Amino acid sequence: MDRSSAVSLVVIAAAAVIAPVLAELLRRWRIPTVLFELLLGILIGPSIIGWVEVDGFIGGLSELGLAMLFFMAGYEIDFARLKGAPLRLGVVGWIASLALGLAAGAFLAFEGLVVSSLLIGLALTTTAIGTLLPMLRDRGLLGTRFGGFAVAAGAAGEFGPVLAITILLSAASPLQESLLLVLFVVLTVGIAVIATRPQPPEFIDVLQRHLTTASQLPVRILLLLLTVMVLVAGALGLDNLLGAFAAGLIARVALSPEQNAALTPRIEAIGFGFLIPVFFIVSGVQFDLRSLIASPVALASLPLFLLLMFVVRGLPALALYRKVLSGRECWAMALMQATALPLLVVISQIGISEHEMSAEAAAVLVGAGMLSVLVFPLLAFSLLGREPEASGATDSSALHR
Repeated sequence: MDRSSAVSLVVIAAAAVIAPVLAELLRRWRIPTVLFELLLGILIGPSIIGWVEVDGFIGGLSELGLAMLFFMAGYEIDFARLKGAPLRLGVVGWIASLALGLAAGAFLAFEGLVVSSLLIGLALTTTAIGTLLPMLRDRGLLGTRFGGFAVAAGAAGEFGPVLAITILLSAASPLQESLLLVLFVVLTVGIAVIATRPQPPEFIDVLQRHLTTASQLPVRILLLLLTVMVLVAGALGLDNLLGAFAAGLIARVALSPEQNAALTPRIEAIGFGFLIPVFFIVSGVQFDLRSLIASPVALASLPLFLLLMFVVRGLPALALYRKVLSGRECWAMALMQATALPLLVVISQIGISEHEMSAEAAAVLVGAGMLSVLVFPLLAFSLLGREPEASGATDSSALHR
């Protein structure tokens, strides 16, 4: 690592420490830490101070952080709780959002505001479940009825766009990509089935002993799983994020509740303690603030894109969840579903590299995502209140009917 990379890493590490301190100082406003990470990234990036340069080393750490974010998103999904109504409504809601998103993208392209209606349409269907999970966990909502529906909807809003990007935005034909995707799913299910087989007592003993030693063997096995699945997805021409998400799902079903309880703090320490903040801070560093500020049209488009994100992802929730959630919870669900960011960064990078999106449009898209992370969760948690209706014990009959 050269001196430039070392200096950049020190500045990023300092920003990663300052972000939660700021969130704590302003805790009465419940501003998510990720927003401070993004804002600090913009501050230390070339748009303002210019202390950080994203070279190969820093870029690699950021990509690893993105992979860890999707791994954690998959790892948090408990299919035993989400099966039935949560998963069904989440999938139906995303399909409805896809139709609305493609229609909105076509309108924007017709008006000359964007180049690729497909890219914008897919971007509008995303949900930042990886960003929302820490917020839900910190407020004790993950194990609740509302949390179950929110996680299922968020998983559909994260996984659905990744699948669509893999199939529709690949250089290969959609049929070929679909076949490769089926092959990847078969491999994933096969690995999951093998991993869920009863573990020999000797193997469990070894894992237990090395969990409290310097080797941290179980943690290393999970990281190996993450890298292998990313490699397999890449080898099949699929998006690396799909591999990371699948690795999280496999880890979740393979580990017993006791193993999950022991490993989760360690995995979260690696992810949320280091790699994931690096991704969000570097995303802020790479945010093209100058292009956004230099264009009055771009600045004026920010509220429009924020509104479209709510219309495309939020309105289906108001229609779908009215029979299983209260009125306030439905609106909170709509706002959370409309919260997007990590995939917006990915989609904007794809658009720029494929010359399907201008730097200005990418800045507007990511800027709207930043605003959604700031505005929508705050409004959602305000609607839920300090002791929301969702904070009660999970109602299994409501979840599965």
